[in-house]
Amino acid sequence: MQEEIDALVAELGTVPPPWVAYDEHPYSICWRMGGGESHKEVWWAWWEQQGFSEEQKVAYFRRWPPPHCWLAFLIEAVWGVDTFEERDKLGPYFERTAALGFGGQQEYERDLDDPKWH
Repeated sequence: MQEEIDALVAELGTVPPPWVAYDEHPYSICWRMGGGESHKEVWWAWWEQQGFSEEQKVAYFRRWPPPHCWLAFLIEAVWGVDTFEERDKLGPYFERTAALGFGGQQEYERDLDDPKWH
């Protein structure tokens, strides 16, 4: 995995987030097998190595703005929230994503159901 991280950093200066590597819905099978799953694993390993502050994490996502349907991923990455276990408590985090200009819960829910992903 470290070899893949090193190769991406050498080529791109960083490891791009999943939606840049694969234009897929966050619930797509792409993330559970094959290249998508591998990229996500590489991304999380790289992300954990960075030791970014909250400000640096937000700056990273400003460079690579997520589609609204990926906001739960951003919440998990920036604030360490288990968005599956805590899904009923995400309101304040969506308020933060909206305040940061990434969009809020309404945009997230609308984009999750957008036919373009099906």
